[in-house]
Amino acid sequence: MDELNIFPSLEEVPSYFTVSEPLMQKHYLVNGEMKPWDGRMQEIYSPVHIRDGAAKKPVLLGAYPMLREKEALEALDAAVKAFDNGRGFWPTMNLEQRIQQMYRFIDKMKTQRERVVNLLMWEIGKTRKDSEKEFDRTVKYIIDTIEEVKELDRENSRFTIEDGILAQIRRSPLGIVLCMGPFN
Repeated sequence: MDELNIFPSLEEVPSYFTVSEPLMQKHYLVNGEMKPWDGRMQEIYSPVHIRDGAAKKPVLLGAYPMLREKEALEALDAAVKAFDNGRGFWPTMNLEQRIQQMYRFIDKMKTQRERVVNLLMWEIGKTRKDSEKEFDRTVKYIIDTIEEVKELDRENSRFTIEDGILAQIRRSPLGIVLCMGPFN
């Protein structure tokens, strides 16, 4: 048996599973603005190979900007300015408004479900079913986190007595956070 025959050609992959066009991310986000990028890009290839004539090759999924120190510091400065020692837009927004913003994010995220599921299949070799579960689990995790924040807020609106001291606990954003999801 020819080893190459274990790999499908692109034509043999059902159209709903193919990466119709690589996702070339030519912008980066700073201070709420998408800025164009014309510098170096890091290409992302699938570990899944396809047969191309007499050879096998990985599938190009896309590319992202290889930002430099300058852009990283620009993003950090924008975050520090936005936080403004706890007086910025997000930290002074009430909990209900922050929750509404998170639900807007979830709604927009859901519109990209099929694309993300397809990219998960190609990027990390998961089955469609497992990729769908991963996407849906992520959405559920965000919603569960929102519900937990609501419960904490309900608990914190009550007064408590500890060692004869009457107190009410309030939570608020404390500062800048860097959050990087799994990088496969």
